[in-house]
Amino acid sequence: MRFLLPLLLLLCGCGRYSRFALPDPGSPEPGTYSWQPRSTPVMPNVATDTLNPSVIPWKGVLLNLFSLYDGRVWHTAASSSENGLDWSPARPVLSPDAKTWEGRYIAANGAAIVFRGEILYYYQAGSPPRIGLARSSGGERWTRESEPVIGFGPRGAWDERAAADPYVIEAGGRLYMYYLGEDRARRQRLGLAVSDDGVRWTRHRDSPILEPGAYDAFDENGLGEPAVWQAHGSYWMLFTGRAHDETRRLGLARSQDGVHWQRTPLIISGAEAWDAKVLCDPTVIVEPRRVRVWYGGGDVPHPAENIHGQIGYAEMVFKP
Repeated sequence: MRFLLPLLLLLCGCGRYSRFALPDPGSPEPGTYSWQPRSTPVMPNVATDTLNPSVIPWKGVLLNLFSLYDGRVWHTAASSSENGLDWSPARPVLSPDAKTWEGRYIAANGAAIVFRGEILYYYQAGSPPRIGLARSSGGERWTRESEPVIGFGPRGAWDERAAADPYVIEAGGRLYMYYLGEDRARRQRLGLAVSDDGVRWTRHRDSPILEPGAYDAFDENGLGEPAVWQAHGSYWMLFTGRAHDETRRLGLARSQDGVHWQRTPLIISGAEAWDAKVLCDPTVIVEPRRVRVWYGGGDVPHPAENIHGQIGYAEMVFKP
């Protein structure tokens, strides 16, 4: 029956599948990154949890689309900053629309990118979650696609039961989305899709592209929340790993094609009381001598909410 799988995937109505790679990043430079965090949060919680930053340059400032949990519902809010450390008061952007596929629980945990002159914001919604798209030409008014752009995978697929935690980059004029998928065994792994317009996506046939770690590893219980960038002749990925006790840390992986990844030895734990149990949700901006990272932190080991979530800041410096 193995030869029938590609046909079944095409007929299932769950999207297109193909094999592809990201553009060649060049010759890899030997070395890796160090992690240099700021000790205090740059965005303290203004609700039960303040998490999931997505920071982009926009009209001369930094725009942060991040997640707020009010004790009942997850929302997306926006804030701006000139330096990435001091942020304006939050203003609401998205809340779940119970009359649509989104349901009542979440419209957050997203990733923003500027593409063809407008902001595309990919977010997860629904229970179980799928990935939607909201767009804005000015950063104030947002228009949502009526249906998810990444839905559930076909029966038996790695993302059959959930699609969440999107992170989108542009390379060679195309958009590439890294995201979490969950199967019927509740395994959470990372996969990849590609799009030419930001709406119609083709999943990579070989997903998942990154699996959980072995027994007793920092990521043995699942992976999520990737952040990907290109530098020093490679693609790099920060990702969240969940341990058996739901403590969360960040790992770092490296790739030459954006599809096949090798973990580096770097495992990042929270160094302060406020992020001692959870380090998650990275988003990055690459500069010539550093990678700027905003991330979520908490002091309660839980895979979702009520972790006293706050947003922190760190810099990563490449060391040969």
